Amino acid sequence: MDTDRVLPSAGGARWGVRKRATATAVLVVAAALAVGGLVLLVLLQTSLVASTETAARRQAADVIAQISGQDVAEAGQYIVSTAHTGQYVQILTPGGAVFAASVPAAKTVALTSLRPGHGQTLTQDVSGLPSLRDDDDFLIVATGTDVGGRLYTVVVAATVQVQADTVSTVAWFILGATPLLLVVVGVSVWVLVGRSLRQVERIRGQVAGISARNLDGRVDVPPTSDEIQALAETMNMMLGRLQASDQEQRRFVSDASHELRSPLATLSAGVEIAAADTSGATWEHMKTVLAGETARMRYLVEDLLTLAKTNDGGLRLETTDVDLDDVLNEEVRRLRSTSTRRIEVSLEPSRTTGDPRRLTQVIRNVLDNADRHAASRISITLRNTGSGAQITIDNDGPPVPAADRDRIFERFVRLDQSRSRESGGSGLGLAIAAGIMTAHHGWIRTGETPGGGCRFELGFAPAPEPRQPKDPVTAGDPRAPETP
Repeated sequence: MDTDRVLPSAGGARWGVRKRATATAVLVVAAALAVGGLVLLVLLQTSLVASTETAARRQAADVIAQISGQDVAEAGQYIVSTAHTGQYVQILTPGGAVFAASVPAAKTVALTSLRPGHGQTLTQDVSGLPSLRDDDDFLIVATGTDVGGRLYTVVVAATVQVQADTVSTVAWFILGATPLLLVVVGVSVWVLVGRSLRQVERIRGQVAGISARNLDGRVDVPPTSDEIQALAETMNMMLGRLQASDQEQRRFVSDASHELRSPLATLSAGVEIAAADTSGATWEHMKTVLAGETARMRYLVEDLLTLAKTNDGGLRLETTDVDLDDVLNEEVRRLRSTSTRRIEVSLEPSRTTGDPRRLTQVIRNVLDNADRHAASRISITLRNTGSGAQITIDNDGPPVPAADRDRIFERFVRLDQSRSRESGGSGLGLAIAAGIMTAHHGWIRTGETPGGGCRFELGFAPAPEPRQPKDPVTAGDPRAPETP
């Protein structure tokens, strides 16, 4: 499998991830080796020269100590017996002549022209000592000392050629090992990146093979405990969400088609029958039915559009301060004008922020649902809580079974399958209510009253300051319950 594909670009072909990673790793390591090697050689050179100078200064101090403790003659014998390999030691008279030397060849000519004062030390780098026929590089340390009023000079010449050769050898080792190390780094990165990209390529290939017809496919999750495993798991979660969304969309289309088929069939049949009757009598008989089916289909389409907007986040809200007690009061008046149930109301002044029209739609849907299922009584309560306003709508009908209390807010759900669509609605009202409440950062749920009836609760965002209480609901309503 080719895991290093060349990607097209406006400027021509580009290297793949594998080549770029390998080239970058090799360049970075090469730069690090170059800088590190240079620093190492400089430090090594400095350290070796410093150690040579320290040894030369120590040798000069020992000779001066002998001169101070004994005399110059005794010091001359001392330097012959203690001179180290690679060092030449001289004692120079005040006139610059050689008084004593560690080797016979150094007894004729002074190794340096340096003449430091008493207690002063001077250094000098020279390329070879012609008088000794030695072509190595030397470091010369000269220290002055006063003996009986005469200034003698102790000269120590230490070779630094060995140190230079050591640094050169290390440099050649670094230079020779660098290409081998770069090859090892390049091959290692090439192999490791290739193995990682093979996992990515396999995931890519599996995802490419998943189409809209087989969204149940999933990619293999490698047990690597790294980013590749996380990528595969994330990809599977995304595919799961896509599959669920696709199934939801298909179910939505199927349910919508099923709901629209009934009024369309009625309209089609009614039009055909009316058209076949040239007297027009059938039309007079059917026009009320056809108008009702047309209105039903229009409401259904509007509900479908509203539900689609709430599902995809496209529901536009015109938010403002909303007096929930006023909204609920108007809906209670509407319900009392059409319902035969006894309606009990208890409202506290309450305010929230939201879209008044949409919140009215929520309350109307829940009230209509309660009216369809109530046996004889509906109880409506609005109260303020610490977390915001809460509306409780109870009825004495059967409660929603516990297993269906979440499903009841899904679209096209009718728990009573024996009810007709005409009496039971389209099954979209509670789904729309749930969607609108979610858009308002509120909630809606269903449960059971203490007496065994059905209860719906709506929670709203924290309200601004409540207004002064008023009770227009019960005013002038002969069916309003008496307050004990």
